[in-house]
Amino acid sequence: MESNPYAAPAAVVEDVGGSYADDLESRKASRGKRLGAAILDGLINLPWLGLFVGAGVMYYNAVRQGFPAPHTAGMLIFLGVLLMLGVFVVNCMMVHQSGQTIGKRMLDIAIVRTDGSRMGLLRYIFLRVVPVVLLGMIPLVGRFVGLIDSLLIFGKERRCLHDLIADTIVVDV
Repeated sequence: MESNPYAAPAAVVEDVGGSYADDLESRKASRGKRLGAAILDGLINLPWLGLFVGAGVMYYNAVRQGFPAPHTAGMLIFLGVLLMLGVFVVNCMMVHQSGQTIGKRMLDIAIVRTDGSRMGLLRYIFLRVVPVVLLGMIPLVGRFVGLIDSLLIFGKERRCLHDLIADTIVVDV
């Protein structure tokens, strides 16, 4: 029998499973990766926050010395708003398309529903972000919401309060 060098391979290949709920448990992102993504997202927001702080210091020093507010402070605030909107729009687009913020994309993790389906932008905003922010505004109780939200990741499921509310998990991509 002659061998044909141009023939298709005859090996049997099994299909790889998809992102189903039973597979998601093994794909959950580590606590370290989630922390790293949160830190990266925070660092990405530092430039526009720095512009706001710089403008505030500039304004405070001018008024304290009896001078009118400098135009530079207004320009810094304008630039800060532009940067803030830019980061917000990019994050919203990325969350809508792939369930990732900039920090999550850098560390190859993403947010999905617990059944493995894509998480939409509205679910992210109104079930992952807004409830925790509103709970944080409650007098006395609000102080502990951020702490509880963060500490829940050390549970067996490795899900924070915002994950439980939005029915989401963070997985390796």
